[in-house]
Amino acid sequence: MLGTNKTTMITADEALPGRDAAIEVADRHVVLGTPLTGPWPEGLQVLYVGMGCFWGAERIFWQTPGVHSTAAGYMGGWTENPTYQETCTARTGHAEAVQVVYDPEKVSLDTLLGAFWENHDPTTLNRQGNDVGTQYRSAIFTTSEAQLAAAEASRDRYQAQLTDKGYGAITTQIARAEDAGDGRFYYAEDYHQQYLHKNPGGYCNHGFCQVSYAPTPA
Repeated sequence: MLGTNKTTMITADEALPGRDAAIEVADRHVVLGTPLTGPWPEGLQVLYVGMGCFWGAERIFWQTPGVHSTAAGYMGGWTENPTYQETCTARTGHAEAVQVVYDPEKVSLDTLLGAFWENHDPTTLNRQGNDVGTQYRSAIFTTSEAQLAAAEASRDRYQAQLTDKGYGAITTQIARAEDAGDGRFYYAEDYHQQYLHKNPGGYCNHGFCQVSYAPTPA
């Protein structure tokens, strides 16, 4: 992925203007065989996460049982229908994000949050490894008040675990999706979708981050 040293978040007034036309993506998820875009079947829920480069992040979730669909995209900024090149300038305000559509009857939100916390470093502000810039920030964008409360509680619980192991403070942005930038998720270009399935040897900097996430007490 193209790095950037631009780690200062822009304002809405500073954002690139974007465009009216949305980026076109394939109809189906190439791994799961499910639709890549909604509307979703009744009962499914949606969560958005930013963990740095969206290539490896998306794979983590499509490999999780109970996840119906995933997609790579841009979220949390203000540029309408941004391109990857624009997002790399740090002038859109967007983070590289993954849309996770899941069946709460088959996988718990806490399991998904555990996968989120354990597979990247949430203590590095606007950075994951060599990927530097606001587009690589750690973020959780929720679509319900219950999700928001659960995300915040999981952060506090994981922070205690990190502190106990001598790690620093979590920098993850946690917000309702509707309050994050312009509140919209924009699909990334089709070649980014399920990238590591299409390119098995492609770049990935995700993996277990040394501290296990303790699930919510029963």
